[in-house]
Amino acid sequence: MYIIGLGTATPPRRYRQKECWTSLTASPHFGELSPRSQAILKKVLTGDNGIVTRHLALDTLEEVFAMTPDVLHARFVAHAPRLATQAAERALAAARTPPEDIDAILVSTCTGYLCPGLTSYVGERLGLRPDVLALDLVGQGCGAALPNLQTASSLLAAGQGQRVLAICVEVCSAAFYLDDDAGVLISACLFGDGAGAAVLAPAAHGGRRVRWTASGSLHKPDDRDRLRFEQKNGMLRNILTPEVPDLAAEYVSTVLDTTLARSRVTRDQIAAWILHPGGRDVLQALRNRLSLPPAAVRWSEDILREHGNMSSPSVLFVLQAALAAGAPGGLWWMSSFGAGFSCHGALLEVD
Repeated sequence: MYIIGLGTATPPRRYRQKECWTSLTASPHFGELSPRSQAILKKVLTGDNGIVTRHLALDTLEEVFAMTPDVLHARFVAHAPRLATQAAERALAAARTPPEDIDAILVSTCTGYLCPGLTSYVGERLGLRPDVLALDLVGQGCGAALPNLQTASSLLAAGQGQRVLAICVEVCSAAFYLDDDAGVLISACLFGDGAGAAVLAPAAHGGRRVRWTASGSLHKPDDRDRLRFEQKNGMLRNILTPEVPDLAAEYVSTVLDTTLARSRVTRDQIAAWILHPGGRDVLQALRNRLSLPPAAVRWSEDILREHGNMSSPSVLFVLQAALAAGAPGGLWWMSSFGAGFSCHGALLEVD
């Protein structure tokens, strides 16, 4: 399988972290938070956590105090189809593929729910054929991009089409708000909104050739409560524990070694590292565990700095950035991880 086109999209409004802090302290609702919660917000929004700006589907930051299920759902309905479609249109253009040539569409998300799923709305906006295979993949959190692409690979290998459109879209601002729960507060300070899309085909199609050669996954239900969503009062609440960076690093290393051994490849043959930018501490833990130099995670750090953690689309942003920057050809390792606790990786061969 080849990735023949990539596209990304974000909401138009971009907020600086310190701007978020200034706006929140000016809100009359800020005083309703406990002193501990206010201190957490100040530390995360004004400290050095690797994030400078985030794109959010909010007209004003005051909207983060609008804590009702209906408001949050409406935000997802308004923005998820739009962002997914924009990213898909850019991926199709990069692949020089008209919408009518798409045989299957896969959409991953965890920040909202629609029935019919996002594939219905995005397919309609793109003008996909009525007989397109449409699969909505939900509940995989930040790690969803790799299972999405693996599903596309399986469809192509099975002869179920010649062009597959894979999309990850998260409106994280539809799943966060402010109250006195530390996990909710920290999530509201770290996550951004965005969508990433890829067009997949069994053969290359001009430009730099990006071939999917092997992949692996690891699922650890014993660590499920370290990182996941829960439902409370009709709203999603992110459970985010301090153990996440070390767990992510451990499992990325395990999936990497397993996949490389199966492919008869060694770590020193990896020319570029495409890693999910889950946070500054996550990237540092990955560097330590994998013995990587600072430059190895520069594209992940760039995306984190400009966009925050967008959950599932983030690793597609990193891949796009590395390609655009002319990262050296050879074997690339691409990895994502998230709720479950789950971890996924793929070996790419790039010209």
